[in-house]
Amino acid sequence: MQKLSWLCCTLILLTSVRVVAQTPSPLTWDQVRHRFEQNNPTLLADKLNIDESKAQEITAFLRPNPQVGLSSDGLQIAPHNGHWVPLTGNQLVPSINYLHERQHKRELRLESAKKGTLIAESSHADLDRTLLFTLRTAFVSTLQAKAVLQLAKDNLAYYDHVLDISRIRFKAGDIAQIDLDRLELQRVQYESDLETADVNLRTAKITLLTLLNDRTPIEQLDLFGTFDFDDRLMPRDNFRKIALDARPDLKAALEAVDKAQTDHKLALANGSTDPTFATWYSYNPAFNNAYGRYTLGASISIPLRVFDRNQGEKLRTQIDITRNERLRDAAEAQVFSDVDSGYVTVAGVVKLLQPYKAKYLQQSTRVRDTIFFSYRNGGASLLDFLNAESDYRTVQLNYVNLVGSYLTAAAQLNMAVGREVIQ
Repeated sequence: MQKLSWLCCTLILLTSVRVVAQTPSPLTWDQVRHRFEQNNPTLLADKLNIDESKAQEITAFLRPNPQVGLSSDGLQIAPHNGHWVPLTGNQLVPSINYLHERQHKRELRLESAKKGTLIAESSHADLDRTLLFTLRTAFVSTLQAKAVLQLAKDNLAYYDHVLDISRIRFKAGDIAQIDLDRLELQRVQYESDLETADVNLRTAKITLLTLLNDRTPIEQLDLFGTFDFDDRLMPRDNFRKIALDARPDLKAALEAVDKAQTDHKLALANGSTDPTFATWYSYNPAFNNAYGRYTLGASISIPLRVFDRNQGEKLRTQIDITRNERLRDAAEAQVFSDVDSGYVTVAGVVKLLQPYKAKYLQQSTRVRDTIFFSYRNGGASLLDFLNAESDYRTVQLNYVNLVGSYLTAAAQLNMAVGREVIQ
């Protein structure tokens, strides 16, 4: 019997350890972000643009290919002494020629391609910035849904406690049947809140898993994070300065101006003349030297750029510089607009949250508990208690939603700045 008891205890312990081992630990924001950057297909696909741009650097720095030729000369087109021997005087002449690029065309092409890679990297960082805001919003929505679900559970548990006491009072004759019925009917509202909160939490998890490209069951996904606000906020000018240094779309706009200037230099260089050098060898006896049977020749070919001097491309690239400068100014103005808008939103939500945390939360709890104590002892009416309970539920839910709005606004401000300045 004792051995059987030890065996049962061992089996229970092993089963408990296995269940704990299979239960995944809650994910923090850093872990969610890491999984997103490793698995999100949109981000991974865009990252390949950088590799393609680096491949274009190889193409841009390639030299022109030399050309090899083989010509034949001396074919006889008339019979000699009545005999047709067309190959008797045939001479094969191999040759090679090479186009020499002047004005540093090759180096300018490479420089332009490298600056294109920098733009691709900045554009990818900007996509990462915008997608991280979407991910952060989904993360906050999940935390908010968890908080609302917990609040709904607590409200339902508290209300069930009220119902238990009310049933005791009804049996003792302290309240009428109609009052008990009204209390029990009111419970459906709390059940509805609980079910709605559960659906919202599942929906938020689905959105998050989609961004992570993860097939984990919803029930196994859990998050851990601080669901609170910080009323300390740096001055707006500090956020502006950080944004000017960190915003990848502004960096891309600046790099586009730099690349346009390089492309204009390349257009000017492409307007210059590139000579073609050639050399050849032949077995051809010279008339003034009976022993000079082998000859070597060379030539240089220089195009006359009378009509085509790349005028259109020169003008286009010059205009493109001005266009990119205007786009850079627009990007800078957009940075200031995003930062100012995000800052005002965060400051406004903080101003709303401060009185909730300092006064309203405690007041709603105190009023509810006081009215319930008075109602339980017959000193307050049922209507007074229901109103107090409704006010408590509204205040607590408003606070949770405001905290979620604050965290979303903080994520928006982080996106506007270009990096996480508010954790």
